[in-house]
Amino acid sequence: MEESLKNYEKSIDKKHGFGWTPKYEEEFRTNLNEKVFISIAEKTFEKLNWDLVYKEDKVIEAKRKESNFGVEKWTEAISINFSHGKIIVKSESLGNEIWDNGKNSKRVKLFIHAFKEIEKSFDRESLERLEVEIDRKNNWDDYLIPENLSRPNEIKKANFTILLIGGFLISVVLAFILAQISVIGMYVIVLVEYGVALAIAFSLKWLIEISNFTELNKLRYLLIGIIILTYLLNQYFQYEIIIRENNYDRIGFLEFIKLRLEEGLIIKKTNTGWIGLVISWILQFVITYYIALLRLISNVASYQLRRVPVDVIDFAFYHFVKNKTEGEVRKELSQKGWTVRQNQDEVFEAINALSELKQLNR
Repeated sequence: MEESLKNYEKSIDKKHGFGWTPKYEEEFRTNLNEKVFISIAEKTFEKLNWDLVYKEDKVIEAKRKESNFGVEKWTEAISINFSHGKIIVKSESLGNEIWDNGKNSKRVKLFIHAFKEIEKSFDRESLERLEVEIDRKNNWDDYLIPENLSRPNEIKKANFTILLIGGFLISVVLAFILAQISVIGMYVIVLVEYGVALAIAFSLKWLIEISNFTELNKLRYLLIGIIILTYLLNQYFQYEIIIRENNYDRIGFLEFIKLRLEEGLIIKKTNTGWIGLVISWILQFVITYYIALLRLISNVASYQLRRVPVDVIDFAFYHFVKNKTEGEVRKELSQKGWTVRQNQDEVFEAINALSELKQLNR
């Protein structure tokens, strides 16, 4: 960030924010149209060294990164909304803080100051040139249609059975590891669930590539099944380990669960009873599911992009930008050697994957 902006940031009279996620919002007006506004807002993010994460017709968003002890993390999310010349700038904390020490107000005021500086640097003629440049970019007017496209990959039939078998094996292995950790008292709530989620997501990423299966709805159901089976088998393996290591008489697995509920969950010598235990089981599932789901969506989208050459994605996207229908785009692909419907479907999935990754990044 330029020295002049750093000095201005230090001079800002900050306003402290309090709350579970502190935020600050301010508005100002501009004579710019929405098209030019988005472009100048993007230039403002670049000047402030904030990471652009999302933009559309009237909304643009960024995240500010901060480095502490060599570790970088996003600290604030800044969103800018445009409506008939009125601009609403909002900054929201991304950490677990309940007091932002005025940081959100500084981000908002700094953006407004930098935006106005850049806006002043454009006269009427340069704004008109900028608008023409934006139109050309949005309409892909500079895109040159290639004579030939990369050849499609060999047809690989999607096989959900591979995922089912692999998912079962993942559950068994993870459940056994969890049981061992639980029996020796090394189970750390949240940390373990996070690890389980990453392990499931990583395993599914590998299985998705082998099976070439990318139907997200079915993969969601598979993920739910894997998580439920993992935690159920975890209880069963704990039962077996405890019985075998202590030479206890077999009482039956259901009786074991009943005894566990009667014993309850003990946290720092406080017995939360069967309610605490049930809540902990529910949290296990919820935490694991949402972390694994985010990774799953990302992995599926990344794979859908990797299996289609970039020049083919650009070619198809260009024709969609030119308002051609899906049938017309299929015809264009066929003329370039992409005649098989499955290959064409994979191109469309790759284009949708770009949108999915954009939302995830947001």
